[in-house]
Amino acid sequence: MSFDPASFAPTHFLWDFADGVATITLNRPERKNPLTFESYDELRKTFWDLDETYAVKAVVLTGAGGNFCSGGDVHEIIGPLTKMDSHGLLKFTSMTGDLVRAMRACPQPIIAAVEGICAGAGAILAMASDIRFASPSAKTAFLFTRVGLSGADMGACAILPRIIGHGRAAELLFTGRNMSSDEGFAWGFWNRLTEQPLANAQALARELASGPTVGHAVTKKQLDAEWHVSIEQALRMEAEAQAVCMETNDFSRAFEAFAAKEKPVFKGD
Repeated sequence: MSFDPASFAPTHFLWDFADGVATITLNRPERKNPLTFESYDELRKTFWDLDETYAVKAVVLTGAGGNFCSGGDVHEIIGPLTKMDSHGLLKFTSMTGDLVRAMRACPQPIIAAVEGICAGAGAILAMASDIRFASPSAKTAFLFTRVGLSGADMGACAILPRIIGHGRAAELLFTGRNMSSDEGFAWGFWNRLTEQPLANAQALARELASGPTVGHAVTKKQLDAEWHVSIEQALRMEAEAQAVCMETNDFSRAFEAFAAKEKPVFKGD
């Protein structure tokens, strides 16, 4: 285990751990929870650490104060970036891409619980999560072109079209306009619209945490890996992955419970 989730105390966001569920809360509500160089880095390290932190079964990602995340802090990130040389700029963009890479690589399902502003890098954090719940107040914008950049940021051109389709993704990435909560739900970006996204996300996370840990990790890995292969290759990959899951104790427990007409109690091994 890279760190103890029960005692982990990050500097740049809030952390809560209970019942196998880790809740990460971006906590600068007076500024709508923008990211800084330091919070990007700490989030990246945390998600990488989760790869070896088996006590954590699911993750909820949210923001404090009625907003999710307003993106990179204008004064603490955008300003300094205008003064960096090409090496410094590439180091920063590589780090932000590493955050998405770490979110996709960690075995735990990540559920984003979104209220209010979800913009720029905040929209990316929601996009990079596995499941997304939002309140009707959610306003989501991939607004990079509005600050003179491209929509090609932190994997947006690869991931967003796979969620909502190429044409819709292209419109959002070219214009930087707000995607309403109703649009996001109709397009499949949001799994669920609810007045209580955090409570709903934590309830689902607890449900997932009580499920087969290895099975969930394999599902997440294959959902990502099979983007890049043919159906024929995917069938071979899934055959190998499922055969591994069939060797777990949880699989045997499920059969024994079914035979006894009981609900299985999974232990993650």
